Amino acid sequence: MNRPFKSVRETGKGAAVDNIAFLADGCKEGFFIAINEGVEMKLEQRKDLLGLRDMSREEMELILDTAVPMKDIIKRDIKKVPTLRGKAMVTVFYENSTRTRTSFEIAGKYLSADTVNLAVSTSSVQKGESLRDTIKTIEVMGFDLMVIRHSMSGTPHYVARNTKMRVINAGDGANEHPTQALLDMFSIKENKGTLENLKVVIVGDILHSRVARSNIYGLSKFGCEIRVVGPATLMPPEVEKLGVKSYYSLDQALKGADVVNVLRIQRERQTTGLFPSLDEYSNLYMLSPQRLLQAKDDVLVLHPGPMNRGVEISSVLADSNTAVINEQVTNGVAVRMALLYLMMGGLKDEIAN
Repeated sequence: MNRPFKSVRETGKGAAVDNIAFLADGCKEGFFIAINEGVEMKLEQRKDLLGLRDMSREEMELILDTAVPMKDIIKRDIKKVPTLRGKAMVTVFYENSTRTRTSFEIAGKYLSADTVNLAVSTSSVQKGESLRDTIKTIEVMGFDLMVIRHSMSGTPHYVARNTKMRVINAGDGANEHPTQALLDMFSIKENKGTLENLKVVIVGDILHSRVARSNIYGLSKFGCEIRVVGPATLMPPEVEKLGVKSYYSLDQALKGADVVNVLRIQRERQTTGLFPSLDEYSNLYMLSPQRLLQAKDDVLVLHPGPMNRGVEISSVLADSNTAVINEQVTNGVAVRMALLYLMMGGLKDEIAN
């Protein structure tokens, strides 16, 4: 079987490199070129990563291919490489986070970037400082890149327009969470060998889920059949306009599925009364080994975390070999390392946003 990922170093001639340990060992600057059936596709550096809606398939392929050697670095005894030495990044999270914030910080440290976390709860934001003033204060300290999460949709876009720093969206309201979708896609490709034409079910709170939106934008560019399923009260109006099939029956949606992505019930974003009780929700939409019998035998189960065990996914399934939930966390570090490398460690001062 062909390797699910291939990449080559930009050499001027586009020569293939099977062993890409040069990144881990030599850490020389340069781009990767993703190879798809012999066709070279180069990612032009963006200033910002704000979402997958406007990102091309070629750019996504490059990020996923670049994450492969990054994951190799994570598995080494000595994980630190000097690729981003002299670069500085800051994480600014206006919402709680464990996986995303920590993985961005460790990704930067593995690549030798100076990494700082701004604790919003103890910052001047609590004294009334505006977002714009916070941005400018951080910028003049010399940071090269900001990773921001905010409860208001569109905030990273506002930040990107008002700073020279590169900006990565770590989740903005119910809009997008591009790096989560990229790590989901990496996990799928790593296990399935391809992203092409898969049947992918996204189950749960579609209405409030930025993870669902970014996955839809990303996977649709690979020809996947995307099915969204959940209670009618948690389904966006006219969701089919995004190119997906909508279901209210989990059993129907699971028929012949290759991948199931289980979403967390986001009680912090919901108004009351969207469903009668958690017990009723779990009876109708909790993913379990029994329900998965409707899917393909080699179905893959994902969950962005944190999990509500016994609500959206059973503990038995979450801890089974069918689910790759912990592997997603590792892949998240690799994908974010790839992004930091491509955005800060490639050819200097080439910005095509």
